[in-house]
Amino acid sequence: MGKILLMGFIAGLGTCLGALVTLCFSRIRFWQLSLMLGFASGAMLALTFLDLIPAALYQSELGACLKGCILSLIVMGLLDIFFTRTLLSGSSEHRYTILGYFIALGIAFHDLPEGLAIAAGAAEPISLGALLTLTIGLHNIPEGMAMSAPLRVGGMDAVRIMAINFLISLITPLGSALGMILIKASPSFISLLLAFAAGSMLYVVAFKLLPEAFSGRWPASCLGIFLGIILVISFNLFF
Repeated sequence: MGKILLMGFIAGLGTCLGALVTLCFSRIRFWQLSLMLGFASGAMLALTFLDLIPAALYQSELGACLKGCILSLIVMGLLDIFFTRTLLSGSSEHRYTILGYFIALGIAFHDLPEGLAIAAGAAEPISLGALLTLTIGLHNIPEGMAMSAPLRVGGMDAVRIMAINFLISLITPLGSALGMILIKASPSFISLLLAFAAGSMLYVVAFKLLPEAFSGRWPASCLGIFLGIILVISFNLFF
C-alpha cells in the first residue's frame, strides 16, 4: 500500500515541476503565455483522445462513457458560471487568476483517475505501476505550466502558486488510495470516472485555454498546440 501511495505522490509532483518551469520566467510576455496555453491545450487534447477516452471505452461500453462526459460538461459549465458571475471583478489580473483556478479544477478532476490507474497498474501481474508513474508524471508537467502561467500573469506570488500546485498534486495519491479500495469495483465505475475526467479536460481546453491562447498571438498558440500534441504522442510511443 505504501509503495502505491508513493508512486501516486511522485507522479503528482510532475505538476509542481511544470510550475517551476513557468516560474523561471521573471515576467511572462503575452506571446509566451499564448505559447504555454497552446502547449497545454495540445497536450490535454492528446491526453483526452489518446489516453482517457480509449481507457474509458476499454473499461466499459460507450453509453457509460457518454454519461460521464455529459455529466462533467454540465458540472464544469455550472462551475464556470459560478466563477464568472461570483468571483470575477472585471479586471485583467482577476480574469487570469480565475482562469488559473479553473484550470486547476479541471486538472484535479483529471488527476483522480490517474491515481486510480496507478493503483490498477500496480495490481496487474506484470506490475505496470512504475511505468504509469513515469508517464503520468511527465504528462503532468504541461498541466502545471498551464495552471501556473495565468496565475503568474494575474500577479500571484511564487509561493502561493507552488502551494496550489502542491495541493493539486496530492489528488493523484488520493486517487491511488481510492483505487486500492475500488480495485475490484465494477469496470463501469472506473470508466465513468475516466470519461468524467475526459469531459472536464475538453471543457477547459475548448472554453478556457484555446480562447485565451488565441486572444494573444496566433503563431505562438498554434506552435504551442503542435508541440503539446507531439509531446504526448512521443510519451505514448516511447513510454
